Amino acid sequence: MSVPLVIAIPSKGRLKDQVESWLADCGLSLSFASGERGYLASIESLEDIQIRLASAADIATALMAGDIHLGITGEDLLREFGDGVGQKALLLMPLGFGRADLVVAAPRSWLDVETMSDLDDVARLYLARTGARLRVATKYRSQTRAFFAHHAIADYRIVDSAGATEGAPAAGVSELVVDITSSGATLLANGLKPLSDGLILRSQAQLAGSLVAQWIPSQTACARALIRILEARAKGQSHAFMAWPSVQEQAARQAIAPFASPDGEAEAGGALVPISDLFAAVAALTGAAIGPVKVGRHTYVFEASSAASNRLEAAIASRASP
Repeated sequence: MSVPLVIAIPSKGRLKDQVESWLADCGLSLSFASGERGYLASIESLEDIQIRLASAADIATALMAGDIHLGITGEDLLREFGDGVGQKALLLMPLGFGRADLVVAAPRSWLDVETMSDLDDVARLYLARTGARLRVATKYRSQTRAFFAHHAIADYRIVDSAGATEGAPAAGVSELVVDITSSGATLLANGLKPLSDGLILRSQAQLAGSLVAQWIPSQTACARALIRILEARAKGQSHAFMAWPSVQEQAARQAIAPFASPDGEAEAGGALVPISDLFAAVAALTGAAIGPVKVGRHTYVFEASSAASNRLEAAIASRASP
């Protein structure tokens, strides 16, 4: 019996739904062992993969502990492990959903506090007047300390947030918060405002690999096959294929040069271009009297080599070396 590659995905909430939809879009539908509410699943089109469902925070912890091989969770949770990112786990692929910002927020009533520098001034005055340090409620202790140190702010203390962090100032638990926000609406509803330079991290869901898990060749090969599919689907979504008459090949190559993908996917009579450059590229071709120009989309674009799996395998091999 083969030893499966173990992957963890979120077990609840919007992120769970987004991950399942993303996998299905990649052609990787899940089959749950005990119905939709089960905590084990498999990928119907790939063998030797075990999917575990867990909380986003537990997935980050499991990656750092080596309890799973791959995991999908928020970058904010992974970054909380500091140097563990890069040493114990590797960020392999941003997924484009689950976006949120980790920010420093102060009461809106603090009219003179708009920046971290303003906050430093207030913290010093608060300590001088009360003999106490400003309290910062957060679940993100590591990133808060690093960010405040970067801004040379020392007159504060962190208060652990067990519940809704944004409600801490109103409850008298803290003066400030460091919290995750997607729209800012919850902060606003609680009388808070993000500082103009108080952005700590622009977070999104990430596919990450554990560097401390036990990897055997079959699991590495399985991970490579999976990652290649994910990369190919992402490339298919982000690029379009442009085709032109073969008799105009040389002139077309010159016109398309600023826009063609640099990865070598060009072929006779066409090239891949990023969707963001599509209309500019069409204009360059038609401006050079090249046409008709045909544009299409590929469901998958498989590279000869997988950049993400190459990085993962190199990092695993480096850790295994004496």
